[in-house]
Amino acid sequence: MCNRSPDEVRRERIFMRLNNLVHVVGCHAEGEVGNVVVGGIGDIPGQTMFDKRNYLEQHRDDLRRRLLHEPRGNVIRSTNVILPSNDPRAQMGYVILESTEYPAMSGSNTICVATVLLETGMIPMQEPVTNLTLESPAGLIELECQCSDGKVTSVRFLNQPAFVYELDAVIDVPDLGKVTVDVAWGGMAYVLVDAQSVGIEIVPARARDIAILGQRIKLAAAEQLQAVHPVHPDFPGITQTEFTNPIRREGGVLTARNAVAVSPGRLDRSPCGTGTSARLAVMHAKGEIQKGERFVHESIIGTKFDSTIESLTTVGGIAAVVPSVAGQAWITDISQVGVDPTDPFQTGYTLADTWMQL
Repeated sequence: MCNRSPDEVRRERIFMRLNNLVHVVGCHAEGEVGNVVVGGIGDIPGQTMFDKRNYLEQHRDDLRRRLLHEPRGNVIRSTNVILPSNDPRAQMGYVILESTEYPAMSGSNTICVATVLLETGMIPMQEPVTNLTLESPAGLIELECQCSDGKVTSVRFLNQPAFVYELDAVIDVPDLGKVTVDVAWGGMAYVLVDAQSVGIEIVPARARDIAILGQRIKLAAAEQLQAVHPVHPDFPGITQTEFTNPIRREGGVLTARNAVAVSPGRLDRSPCGTGTSARLAVMHAKGEIQKGERFVHESIIGTKFDSTIESLTTVGGIAAVVPSVAGQAWITDISQVGVDPTDPFQTGYTLADTWMQL
């Protein structure tokens, strides 16, 4: 009979009480939290990752709420569920869980997923470069991961095609009036607004104001403009607002700052990968960037994604660009999250002081 310390006994009793225990690796990509569930879920029904996304949304939304809602989560994080892919070209698949939706694609979350898969050894790391193919709900994503001394120092993902729905459309926003916007798909549907045109400065001190205004503009755009994907009409319509600053050149490289307002009312801390892809589509449509030209996108906290248009294509007859976006992620913690059967908040709760409702 082994002798166990009182601390070991207490820990064992705690874990014996917890139900639905899942294993989570904490991670952030350029400041945006994208935690990764690496165990405790098992497989989810569905042939494709989009099918699995739909199953989770329709039948297992308790998992998203448990991990993201308070008291176990908070509004400023996303979580990704690692799942086996049925596509022989993919090493693994993942479904993205966000505060209020299940996106088809997310750049910062993809960077977190690749980093966790390689740094935890779930997929063998090859130095100096590991090439991966992962299945997202939007389709296959090819990744080039720079690796050194067991650390992933950069992840460049080749996104699904990005394209424009609307250029220079005018919407009516309550308490603001007429606003000129662009609408584009980059893996999510964005309404893009010139920040200066609505009196916004993209700096940390204005983050709350940007989030509130972003929610108002998103709701108005979603009501007044159609954004139906030409190939996948079941993909969500407008769910994000992207505030943009003017493009400038630094050392000959196109550079600009942006801030993406994420529902229910907070800001993406990273430069936003799908937002960068959507902006590349708009920039190309306006003749502001050419295929192969670099574009560095900055976040509100000064972190950067390096991007380019790799090729041109069409989506359902609509002109589109194929973007690649690169950034870095860092693992922050490893935890096990469960629910005590006596806990009154089995799937959490939200409060309007942070989970803003308009």
